[in-house]
Amino acid sequence: MRYQIQGETLPVVICELEAGEKMITEGGAMSWMSPNMKMETTSNGGIGKALGRAFSGEKMFQNIYTAQGGPGMIAFASSFPGSIRAFEITPGQEMIFQKSAYLAGEESVQLSVHFRKKLGSGLFGGEGFIMQKVSGSGIVFAEFDGHVIEYDLQPGQQIVIDTGHLAAMSSTCNMDIQKVPGVKNMVFGGEGLFNTVITGPGKVWLQTMPISNVAGAIRPYIPTGN
Repeated sequence: MRYQIQGETLPVVICELEAGEKMITEGGAMSWMSPNMKMETTSNGGIGKALGRAFSGEKMFQNIYTAQGGPGMIAFASSFPGSIRAFEITPGQEMIFQKSAYLAGEESVQLSVHFRKKLGSGLFGGEGFIMQKVSGSGIVFAEFDGHVIEYDLQPGQQIVIDTGHLAAMSSTCNMDIQKVPGVKNMVFGGEGLFNTVITGPGKVWLQTMPISNVAGAIRPYIPTGN
């Protein structure tokens, strides 16, 4: 499989498949494709895995697209102004994504639900305690909100992140929450009560425009019904 990511504000990934190659995506993610791409809707692992994907922000059923009779082409576009990133997954090199980040992946890549180890980090971290885990072997595409900044954390090195800005991290990273120090800071600082703390080793991808922040910014301008 070969691919190109095109566009900046609203990107699209265009995948070129050899005959028989497959791509898996959630329903509604396909944007355009060649006529020889066959679609099959499946629970892809049974009802248990389907429910797990639903918990992690995806649809219960997935679509499998196969290039039949020769090379095929299929494109997946971003659903929100932001970035599409490609990740190569190998055994022992799994990725953790924010909820709903998964866009599409090769057949050999598995998507499952990931629970934050500490319940507190989920209840107060701002994005819920359920995330997405990608494992297996192959290429996977994820969509993030806004531009993406990457950091490579050394063992024990930490970064403190405001709510919603965590897009992805290596599975070797550890996630926890940290209370904002001082009552005055918590009440009047405007940064919430808690921050997310990521500890290396591993890579962290941060997004500049979380959709939750966008929703909060435009909410005062949305007319309310009487």
